[in-house]
Amino acid sequence: MNDLMEQLLHLADEVRYVAVYQHGGLSSAVRAGLSGASSSESDRFEELIVNPTLLRLVTQRGNIDCGGVEYIVIRYGNFFQLVHPIVGGHVSVALEATADPLRVVPELRRILNAGGIAFAGGEGRPPRPLCSADSEIPSNTL
Repeated sequence: MNDLMEQLLHLADEVRYVAVYQHGGLSSAVRAGLSGASSSESDRFEELIVNPTLLRLVTQRGNIDCGGVEYIVIRYGNFFQLVHPIVGGHVSVALEATADPLRVVPELRRILNAGGIAFAGGEGRPPRPLCSADSEIPSNTL
């Protein structure tokens, strides 16, 4: 998991924080020297409670008639939070407020795919393997 965390931290220069929550286990890493960073305890609760709840709500809605959920982008005051569902949990990447969070999605998926971590397809749908077709972000996800 340490290699994965290192790769995620280097996903883009604007990455502030990364976390992987999978099958009840949480791993996270923070870039050193951040200003406006949230506390590690706050981050922990976000990964254990907030992000899984948001994913559940958005996935249930998306599965009704929206084609599921690819990812969620949250704009906090100090940063963006990209939450990407995976089988058994999610990957969370916090990016500087000046970043374009959509630009990191293809590389995030490449890293996950290389690490054998499958993208979660949502309720009632099988997980979709990541492939080169994911390198473009569909316009309906904006």
